[in-house]
Amino acid sequence: MVDQSDRDDGEKTVLDASLEVFRAHGMTTIFGNPGSNELPFLAGLGDDFRFVLGLHEQVVVGMAEGFARATGGPALVNLHAASGSGNGMGALTNAHYGHVPLVVLAGQQVRRTVGQETMLASVDASMLPAPLVKYSHEPLSATDVPRTLSQAALEATTQPSGPVYVSVPLDDWDEPALPDDELLAKRSVTTAGTMPESLRRELTDVLDGAQNPALVLGPQVDAAAVADPTVYEDAMVLAERLNASVYVAPSPTRCPFPTTHPNFEGVLVPGIRSVRDRLSGHDVVLVMGAATFRYHRWEPANYLEPGTEVIQITQDPREATRAPFGRAVVADVATALADLAAATTDRGTRRGDRGSRIVTSPPRSEQGMTGTEVLAVLNDHVDDSVVYVNETTTLDLDYLERIVIDRPGMYHFPASGGLGFGLPVALGLAIGDPEKTIVATVGDGSANYGLTALYTAAQLGTKTIFVIVNNSGYGALSGFAERMGVPDTPGLTLGTIDFVSLAQGYGVPASRTTTREEFDAAYREALQADGPVLIDAVVLGVDGRTVA
Repeated sequence: MVDQSDRDDGEKTVLDASLEVFRAHGMTTIFGNPGSNELPFLAGLGDDFRFVLGLHEQVVVGMAEGFARATGGPALVNLHAASGSGNGMGALTNAHYGHVPLVVLAGQQVRRTVGQETMLASVDASMLPAPLVKYSHEPLSATDVPRTLSQAALEATTQPSGPVYVSVPLDDWDEPALPDDELLAKRSVTTAGTMPESLRRELTDVLDGAQNPALVLGPQVDAAAVADPTVYEDAMVLAERLNASVYVAPSPTRCPFPTTHPNFEGVLVPGIRSVRDRLSGHDVVLVMGAATFRYHRWEPANYLEPGTEVIQITQDPREATRAPFGRAVVADVATALADLAAATTDRGTRRGDRGSRIVTSPPRSEQGMTGTEVLAVLNDHVDDSVVYVNETTTLDLDYLERIVIDRPGMYHFPASGGLGFGLPVALGLAIGDPEKTIVATVGDGSANYGLTALYTAAQLGTKTIFVIVNNSGYGALSGFAERMGVPDTPGLTLGTIDFVSLAQGYGVPASRTTTREEFDAAYREALQADGPVLIDAVVLGVDGRTVA
């Protein structure tokens, strides 16, 4: 470590140069849970940096993901070495598969002691987060730290975007920076991902020649539309000109098409047989901005019916190479949509006016409130100020059928299936877009993985409504157990958890509802609140009965 007494006061440190890199990329909000290795970095932050404290690293990473989804830019995460980074890796799975740009900066022990495996040292630190990050590195010298962080920010945001990881020894920050580090803040990377004219004509001919085409749209479409709303328009124009059925790709992390559009046909069920059967009869299927396909349920079958041709356009080369069928094109999705929307022949047939598709309300249950009734209440009060986060896996297919979603960035769902997404991501979205009301529906099982996010919500006074869809168990797992013929699996019921008291203990006002009328009243009141509110919405349990 450099002796401060030997330094020229005007000499920039590695920390100074690194903060300039972060400023250049708009990363002045930091999500973290500090440890001793991180103190020299945190103590040197300028007044223009904001530190958002989370009480657990999984919540920290989840908040950062929500923030990045809201702002469209990279989010900066500060984690402790091996143990803290390990705690955050559950949430990294969502960021990885959701293509969310995060720069995870991990503190490392004093450089010369790492090989000794001293306390809080992370041996082979760059290997720890693999394979959940695009780029992972611990610089070989202190002077390479600013350049490494510049590379990390550019890696995180260059398509396909995603999380990156950099480990920095705590004594590196005070070392002198290189004079040329000032060039790092001026760096940029531009990807020209347009399709060549010959390929555009070829794909246009295939689509024009289709008898019954279908579009399957994925999260890259919605992410692009957040930055440029005309992407939504191009998607609708393409669907209308082709008179194509529009499906949302299985396990949707975002909603890439208005659910009120007459061409919208819902979400593809994430099983091989289910997808095959739903696409049966379509001779050409264009998959835009999604993997083909991210299955979940194991349904042994042939992937496609004979005569179904699949063309995939994605920004992720790995999505293109790992697909088990179809033709793949790696290109900028927004540009490809605009090109095809302009080039395809208009068939002159419309299924109705835009916005004419009716989102139906479920019938009322006589036994107690159902999860779909919760969605119906949310839809009764939908408006342009609301953004939805869903971590109720029992309702993942119902959500886009029951709620009007017609704006980019209006719906968010975890990409990996790991629990703990809903509460922290909702909080991060609220921090990134404070003008919106973030409504998070979270299962009672999932809520326990990210519950400490309530502390940060209370401290910051975020406009968040946390709806615990409480069926007293792991409802999605119970459904899987039935389908797999193992209905007596232990550990799928939870009993009563007092989420109201837990929320109040963290400083969040809360109430419990057991009927649709009670939930409607509580939700109306929550929409008027200035800060966070939790509603424990008791629904029919996994055993078919209302929770006591």
